[in-house]
Amino acid sequence: MTYQILLIEDDLQICEIITDYLTAQKENAYQVRCANDGEKGLEQIVEGQYDLVLLDIMLPEMDGFALCRELRKISDAPIIFITARGREEDKLRGYHLGCDDYLVKPFSLPILQAKMLALLKRSKGMVQSRVLTAGEIVLEPERYRVCCEGREINFSYKEYELLRYLMEHKEKVCTREELLIHIWGYDFGGNDRVVDNHVKKLRKKLGTQGRQIKTVIRKGYQLKEDSDESKY
Repeated sequence: MTYQILLIEDDLQICEIITDYLTAQKENAYQVRCANDGEKGLEQIVEGQYDLVLLDIMLPEMDGFALCRELRKISDAPIIFITARGREEDKLRGYHLGCDDYLVKPFSLPILQAKMLALLKRSKGMVQSRVLTAGEIVLEPERYRVCCEGREINFSYKEYELLRYLMEHKEKVCTREELLIHIWGYDFGGNDRVVDNHVKKLRKKLGTQGRQIKTVIRKGYQLKEDSDESKY
């Protein structure tokens, strides 16, 4: 199967590098078209059919955030932001505008291609959409959405990623070190108290369902299916 990719990026060297890498793949076929400013990118979307869009934020004519908003009005193609803007508020804004993933430059080309393929397969119905549940907590990864007891809850980026990781490893004891590595990264300069503080915030926002996040003394945390009255 050949996937039609639109790359909207004003750095010509990055366009060339990504295009060369994707078109050289043996297992999957990609046809890549490039647009070097936001307005041209929007024109390409209107004129053609694309399976996935790679989108920079800092673009001439129309920035990536504005373009993402307009794109979502006319297309449901997966969108991955590729940008030098790595602030939490930028990532959250991107997800709220409808992007499906967010990569901060510099990034790994194999990781980019793996994320693209996962989104392409999902959008083509080749894999089933996954919803994570634990008691009354429902997390929809594709929509970046969490509901608890029927109400939607807003989390910071790190809070959301922490809850998602715990739900993906439900019933497993996750150590603080493991959570630090997976959520904050190997190069995080703080200590494991940041995990405790974020768990405290999660429990507060989840209300009565916060009891499902159990403290395992001298180890870490465990998300349980039940929400009994035992203390945490």
